[in-house]
Amino acid sequence: MSVEQLSATTLLRFATAGSVDDGKSTLVGRLLHDSKSILTDQLEAVEHASRNRGQDTPDLALLTDGLRAEREQGITIDVAYRYFATARRRFILADTPGHVQYTRNMVTGASTADLAVVLVDARNGVIEQTRRHAAVAALLRVPHVVLAVNKMDLVAYEESVFAAIAEEFTAYASELGVPSRGSGGHPRENRCTAIPISALAGDNVVEPSANMDWYGGPTVLEHLETVRADHVPSRTARLPVQYVIRPQSTEHPDYRGYAGQIAAGSLRVGQEITVLPSGRTSTISGIDLLGRRVQAACAPQSVTVLLKDDIDISRGDLLVPSKDAPATTQDVEATVCHVADEALTVGHRVLLKHGTRTVKAIVKDIPSRLTLDDLSLHPHPGRLVANDIGRVKIRIAEPLPVDSYADSRRTGAFILIDPADGTTLTAGMAGPDSITHPHRPSTSSTGM
Repeated sequence: MSVEQLSATTLLRFATAGSVDDGKSTLVGRLLHDSKSILTDQLEAVEHASRNRGQDTPDLALLTDGLRAEREQGITIDVAYRYFATARRRFILADTPGHVQYTRNMVTGASTADLAVVLVDARNGVIEQTRRHAAVAALLRVPHVVLAVNKMDLVAYEESVFAAIAEEFTAYASELGVPSRGSGGHPRENRCTAIPISALAGDNVVEPSANMDWYGGPTVLEHLETVRADHVPSRTARLPVQYVIRPQSTEHPDYRGYAGQIAAGSLRVGQEITVLPSGRTSTISGIDLLGRRVQAACAPQSVTVLLKDDIDISRGDLLVPSKDAPATTQDVEATVCHVADEALTVGHRVLLKHGTRTVKAIVKDIPSRLTLDDLSLHPHPGRLVANDIGRVKIRIAEPLPVDSYADSRRTGAFILIDPADGTTLTAGMAGPDSITHPHRPSTSSTGM
């Protein structure tokens, strides 16, 4: 495929999730193998490693399980990222672990995903970890969800087994606010599609399965190639400042640019902007993109913005259109997924990282913890332990322009950090609870 052809195709980021031994790495390996997206020496290395383990056929899971401990135990521990492309689309995939203690890695892999593939062992059906991964995908507002009912070869490719699992999962997903494929609704809502597969045998992964002629839907790859990757653009632009560029050279004696990746919306020359949290205003006089001057740029492009006025701007500031500037707040209420071994408690002093800015904060309250079985709320638990999902109220030391996560996944997200050792404690999504109140309207800011 030529560079021109690649640049013309769209990019889809997707993550795999599921319980231990559901076959996530095997599915990814099958995708890479059957779509001819692996090099000969990579396949030879997998064949050699498989023979050393006494296996007659290549273990395709080894294409993503790169850590020695992963290969020795036959499990996935860390998120494995892989890039591949077909004639129709480019892909960045994140193969995430299945163990409960590694749910934090699933949060990492799905946080930037356009689609999540949740695998289920056809013999076991929907289990707690399946529900946990579905809840995380819903919390992170991953635009599309695929239920891959794997190991259909071990249940004699029975349609009734697939139908029962698909019905149970889609009913649960619907409670999370994830409508099933073909249902109506706002284009920003998620979509859920169920596909019966055998990753080991290759059924319905890249090629349609002759063993399941009762299934008339797409294969996994066909769905990945055709699912809509264009999302409703945010009406409001957001540019977190990453770096201030001052060459102070003979060629550029007065150049002062503010570099960063546009998190949402678009910016254009002549647009009036406000710098937050200071509230100072100016006008965009130039936009540099990949070494050339452009009139406009949009998310997720990385740009350098030049302003008409000299303003004190530094890393951590946020550039926004003046007419759509969010309110700053020191009080944030959010849904969080706790990822650290250390519990998060009321009164916990933390660092809150939002975009490129990190500030001191304190956990003022933990109003509820989510019970995954029935999506009920346990009120005022006082603490969240590893892998818990709940609501928190946080007081920040200084005002921040925090959007609702429903409006912007980038500027509505934050993490809580242990100030003592820098450990990530919690991943947060600001604004209304999208799970217990999936149809509750969002607000433009999170001041509570």
